[in-house]
Amino acid sequence: MINQVKYTMPAEWEVHERTIVEWPVKASLVWQENYKAVCKGYGDVIKAITAFEPVTVIINEEVEEDIKSLCGSKVEIIKIPHNDAWARDNGPTFVRDLKNRLYGISWSFNAWGEKYLPYDLDDKVAAILLDRLEIPCIEVPLVLEGGSIHVDGEGTLLTTKECLLNPNRNPDLSQADIELVIKKYLNISKIIWLDQGLYGDETDGHIDNIACFAKPGMVLLQACHDPKDPNYEITQKAIEVLRNVKDAKSRKLEIIELPTPPPRYYKNERLTLSYLNFYMVNKGIILPVFGGDASDTDQKAKSILETVFVDREVITVDGMSLITEGGNVHCITQQMPQKLISEDREGLI
Repeated sequence: MINQVKYTMPAEWEVHERTIVEWPVKASLVWQENYKAVCKGYGDVIKAITAFEPVTVIINEEVEEDIKSLCGSKVEIIKIPHNDAWARDNGPTFVRDLKNRLYGISWSFNAWGEKYLPYDLDDKVAAILLDRLEIPCIEVPLVLEGGSIHVDGEGTLLTTKECLLNPNRNPDLSQADIELVIKKYLNISKIIWLDQGLYGDETDGHIDNIACFAKPGMVLLQACHDPKDPNYEITQKAIEVLRNVKDAKSRKLEIIELPTPPPRYYKNERLTLSYLNFYMVNKGIILPVFGGDASDTDQKAKSILETVFVDREVITVDGMSLITEGGNVHCITQQMPQKLISEDREGLI
């Protein structure tokens, strides 16, 4: 049986076969009048990624011409019906077995605690995509979004209690129950639980806005040092947790702080601006920046990442066109790790 195979989730910095993106669906946008701006934002991110690795764009039937004009000719297009466009969260989580064969996990998806309806098509995207890519699918009946977890590839996983333990996800499961599933399917031996994600994050505190691994033993964290900002208490608590924990290899963590951009609002709601929502591509980093009064923190964040990732080129993209819809570069992307061996499936247990 396939579920007897041991799996490991590769770290994001491992070599990618490709990046997967879902194209925006106008009906799903909170602010539908921004559709053209959102599509341009997606196109800019996709063009930035294609300079480093292939991109597969999942589309609904009617938008193929938009893709060609906004994303260039390098992208691969796959038609799969979808309700929304956050591939990090409803796309597959790729794992490898003990023989380095690639699989994809299709978690259950309920639109961040049923915040947006409908989501029935999104819940099916991962399995359909894996079938198209001829990659075996592992169905896991746990509500989990890819943006809620980050791994170091050596047995440690970062997440938040605010999201993964939220009763709008898996109300019948305890923390211990959820840990068992994650450890089983991702080969994790240590889960580091931060209390919360950034203030106002409508995903209920996804980890990919507040903290991530840069490499084993090193965590990047967006830190706030203004006591008047609600993110001050949140991020200071996160720093305290990280200072007092060891990873799966019994290492104390090195913590690298990125700045918090100045607060910004849209339609009287604070936006969740995050430099941590960057995306690692082959030999590169795609970093959202926000301009205006954030220009100083934009440059500081870029300089820090250039120091941390000395072997990667840091490319900036305008993050404002995406963040009005609640997410950014990392949220709209999903990495597919490089295939390490021939995809001959004979001999599977």
